[in-house]
Amino acid sequence: MKVYTKTGDTGTTSLVGGKRVDKACARLESYGTIDELNAQVGLLLTYVTEPVDRDCLIGIQNCLFVVGAQLATEAESSHTLSSVISSDDVTDLESSIDRAAEGLPKWRGFTLPGGCRAAAFAHVCRTVCRRAERRILALNATEPVSPQLLAYVNRLSDYFYVLALRLNFLQGTEEILWKK
Repeated sequence: MKVYTKTGDTGTTSLVGGKRVDKACARLESYGTIDELNAQVGLLLTYVTEPVDRDCLIGIQNCLFVVGAQLATEAESSHTLSSVISSDDVTDLESSIDRAAEGLPKWRGFTLPGGCRAAAFAHVCRTVCRRAERRILALNATEPVSPQLLAYVNRLSDYFYVLALRLNFLQGTEEILWKK
């Protein structure tokens, strides 16, 4: 199997369904940033040891593939996806946020990104996720995006924030609070 097709040499690529688009269009920016986030989650996984957190992150990676596929498919495409982000995915992610927050100290103020290595990478995932959300919202301004997908990506950045707090807590690393 050849990885290279040469069809993108002129700055275009194919969406799911075959339509050719510019590689700098809003749709590609959105799912390209989701792909970047998925790679960052893979890096985060190399530092996370708790099985429950690892399982959640792998589940998120699988959902990010679905998000990417949805974003790579135009609404008017005749191609039917085998999987889409649903309200159940959003609810499951909210449950993961609640689970990760269990037992954490009371909120004391805004924290600076960092702490132990795993928490620092969780913060990187949070910020890449926020950028992906902005890219998806820019796409949504001209082409409709599923409300469930928008909600999932919004919750996902919250998950990474709470996970960073949890990872620091489990490691015994003190959060550095923002000082005005």
